[in-house]
Amino acid sequence: QVQLVESGGGLVQPGGSLRLSCAASGFTFSMYTMRWYRQAPGKERELVAVITSTGGSTTYADSVKGRFAISRDSAKKTSYLEMNSLKPDDTAIYYCNAQHRTFKEYDYWGQGTQVTVSS
Repeated sequence: QVQLVESGGGLVQPGGSLRLSCAASGFTFSMYTMRWYRQAPGKERELVAVITSTGGSTTYADSVKGRFAISRDSAKKTSYLEMNSLKPDDTAIYYCNAQHRTFKEYDYWGQGTQVTVSS
């Protein structure tokens, strides 16, 4: 069965750092674009970062550009989101998404992990 399991969330002070992990199983990881989204209470879901199936290209939302970095490890079948210089506005549930690079209907989501940035 397909699984995406996020981990690494928690409480961090403004200016701090956190690394989120998304462990994939049940599908061919190397064929999937990986994305990280976030959603804060009362707000729309926001695309945070994208990494292509090969890992050759990344894209970031303007709100996190220069602070966050998405990566993937083919051996571990895991995508990461490293978050630095965290701000209270980064507080949200962060979700991992995998979408087949060609067959877009193959589109999977993790359960989410809470990130809270507060002093």
